[in-house]
Amino acid sequence: MSRSVLEALTSSTAMQCVPSDGCSMLLRVRASITLHERLRGLEACAMSLDTQETQCQSVWVARASHRQQVGQQLQVHFGCFAVSVAQHLYVTLRTIPHFCGVQLDQRHLVEAGKLSYWVDRRRKAILVQVPRASGSPDYYVRLCLKRFTCEDAGAPVQVTANSVSQAVSLPYSQELPCLCLEGWSATPDAVRIQICPFENDTEALEVLWDTVYYHPGSQTLSWEPACPVSGHVSLCWRPGPGAGCRKLQQSSQLVHRRVQYPLVDTQPQLCLKFSTSWGSWVRCPFEQRRFPTPPTSRCTCVTGGSHSSLSANAHSRPARSLQSQVTRQPPLPLPSW
Repeated sequence: MSRSVLEALTSSTAMQCVPSDGCSMLLRVRASITLHERLRGLEACAMSLDTQETQCQSVWVARASHRQQVGQQLQVHFGCFAVSVAQHLYVTLRTIPHFCGVQLDQRHLVEAGKLSYWVDRRRKAILVQVPRASGSPDYYVRLCLKRFTCEDAGAPVQVTANSVSQAVSLPYSQELPCLCLEGWSATPDAVRIQICPFENDTEALEVLWDTVYYHPGSQTLSWEPACPVSGHVSLCWRPGPGAGCRKLQQSSQLVHRRVQYPLVDTQPQLCLKFSTSWGSWVRCPFEQRRFPTPPTSRCTCVTGGSHSSLSANAHSRPARSLQSQVTRQPPLPLPSW
């Protein structure tokens, strides 16, 4: 049998997570072969170069009994092999029955230093497999919001070198494009690994445009994205459901952090339009009678056109010195169409 029967051998690592048992590293092995009348099956083996421990799996293929089947290509997927991080493996592929010289082999390193994760949307948690190697120091993982720096979105979790499980569960409150995993070794000046699971998630992107609030006291319409956004925001007028939203002149603002429109009338047709490199979105906060107001745990104070948020526990009402500085201006003109 010619060695060309075995065309290709590929191996890759993956992680399997079970909420009750944690996560484990696996090796996937795939082969591409050409059918031969004497070929009965394939055997793939993974041997640890550190311990000489060997795992083998066999896959039986249908015998090519007809002449027209000989020479056809076939993709074979083996079951997963249990492996560990930083393990050096020697992977081989042979035919069944074995023929001298008909074999493919390759070395595979189960890479350390890479965070593997699985998102459990039902429990709103991210299961993280911590990279470990023999004799390695403790490791830290955390969730953070990637802005100018990656700001804490939860307390860091320390995984000690002698931990039974190297998998941790990090709960999150909201799926956001800038919500990231960060991991680093407990050594001075350690390089931090960063992965953002929802970076290209369309559902997570939609959340950014939902934080539109109306402040009845100051008649201010505001929006503050949970993640950094680059683009423009403008007021627009939508005559009815499904209609296009016509931009109001001189209402466009560059998005930096917070966008505010003071002295806004609560018209159902008045909307906000967001234009970014990702696309355009429209939100109409006054379509329903219950306007979106800021969370009750915070109050907004207006001081000469600038706004600041104060803790409701620390300040139950604005100071008198702030109340006297509120200025009134004519409301924004509405379109004449």
